[in-house]
Formats: sequence, C-alpha cells, structure tokens
Amino acid sequence: MKHQDAAESVMLAGFLKVFTNLNSFKAEGSFEGWIRRIMVNESISQLRKDKKLDFKDTVVIENSIEHVTYLESEMEVEEIQIIIDTLPDGYKTVFILYAIEGYKHSEISEMLQISESTSKTQLFKARKVLQQRINKLENTHYGTH
Repeated sequence: MKHQDAAESVMLAGFLKVFTNLNSFKAEGSFEGWIRRIMVNESISQLRKDKKLDFKDTVVIENSIEHVTYLESEMEVEEIQIIIDTLPDGYKTVFILYAIEGYKHSEISEMLQISESTSKTQLFKARKVLQQRINKLENTHYGTH
C-alpha cells in the first residue's frame, strides 16, 4: 500500500490475523511465507473495502502484443473490480501487486515466494484475460467496437 496510514492499518490487521490464526499454521511451508501471504491478502482486502484501486479516469491494460488499450472512465471502477475478482487467484494477486500497487516483479517474487518469470507469466496471462473480458463487457454494455 502506498500511503503510510493505510499501510500501518493493513500491517496491524494482518498481524492480528496472524496471531488469531496461529494455530492454523501448518509446517508444510515456511512461517515467513505464511505471514507474507496473510499480509498480501489483507492488503488486497483493504483495497477492496476502501475502493482505492487507483484507476484515476483511465485504466491501462497491455494486451498480448504489447499495444496499450485505454479504457475510458465510462466503465465504472466497480465493474473493473468485478472483472479483476474473476481472475484465478495467482493472476489476480500478481496483477494487483504489479499494476495497481506498483511492485516490481522481483518484489512480487519475494512476497509470494515465486520466481520472477512466474510473476511475469501470471501478469501476462492476467492482462490477456482482463483484456478479453473488458472487450466483451464493452461490446455488450456500451456497443463499442
């Protein structure tokens, strides 16, 4: 999260979840990874609650051939959030961390304990799926294209 107060709020809520769910930790993975996952999920949850997905008036989504499509503000942020929420968990998490939160692939790979190439692949696939779904929604609701 980019703003100090929001980040502190997420950290407190995240650590509260860690302590209240400590008995559910299974030693199959690292404790650090388990905490990291809780913090990432808490951050995403807080963004949804606050509706602070910083799309401004334009959302930029790169498609598979690296052209950029600008989705005008006629599409509501809530519609975009719904589309993002339909992504598979891995795609959704990487997309939010990279495109909305502004993390680098190296940071995402550390946070999620995945390789940078996995992060890049999941982002690429997320963008492709989002582009398809947004185009379909635009065609259905706005009669464009």
